[in-house]
Amino acid sequence: MKKILIIGKRGFIGNSLSKYLKKKFNTNHKSFGDLKKFGPNINKFDYVINTSINKKYIEKRYNEKFDNDLKISNFIKNNKTTFIFLSTRKVYKSKANISENSKLLPKTNYSKNKLISENKLKKKFNKNLIILRISNVIGDKKKIKKIHNTFIDIFYQNLKKGFIIDNKKDFKDFISIDKFCEIMKNIIIKDLRGIYNVSIGKKIYLNDIVIWLNKFNNEEILQKSRNIKNDCFFLNNKKLMSKIKIKNSKKELKKYCLRISKKRFS
Repeated sequence: MKKILIIGKRGFIGNSLSKYLKKKFNTNHKSFGDLKKFGPNINKFDYVINTSINKKYIEKRYNEKFDNDLKISNFIKNNKTTFIFLSTRKVYKSKANISENSKLLPKTNYSKNKLISENKLKKKFNKNLIILRISNVIGDKKKIKKIHNTFIDIFYQNLKKGFIIDNKKDFKDFISIDKFCEIMKNIIIKDLRGIYNVSIGKKIYLNDIVIWLNKFNNEEILQKSRNIKNDCFFLNNKKLMSKIKIKNSKKELKKYCLRISKKRFS
């Protein structure tokens, strides 16, 4: 059985991955704060996945002391442990049908820092590295501490204030946390390496997501128009899907969003 180490206990993705992957693999879940005393044991694992992040890494210009992934990688001293780096679709220039070879144009400190980390890890690990450029992850984070807000977080914040946004024809790319965990499991089973887009791979209109997430809410909600156009994009996920061969559809995403809505409002 493959041995998996997940680092990051406070976040949504780390906790979700831990619960899911332990059903299939020998999985250990540690906080980033455990690293100093636990670090040398990293070399016993087949895969290391870091889901922790320093808030200053999100907000400020790159500095190695804010780079949790680089710090973790420095404990890996063998050529058998594979590092899985969770990057972001924001390293790309926004457009439709973005492939892994599309133009890189990070605009925020967060996305610029992710790209810098990608390049540093490439030099360090060579072949024993998986880089996942992830689209928007949808999931119920009600009981999980959030360091930065995603689309679904902002949706629920607006809902508490009594309104939703009319996003007109704006679109993005999404993936449910359940599907993300399934994809991670299959990446490990297939023993992949390299750079992959992780997404549904289709244009998802934001107003559709809002309707699904708000389906079971019986309260009267004000709709406000957005004055600023969203950064529209969707990723091409064919490279990854051709290798792991699992179902990944808009219909599944809709069902998942409806389950979240029913759980929240019923």
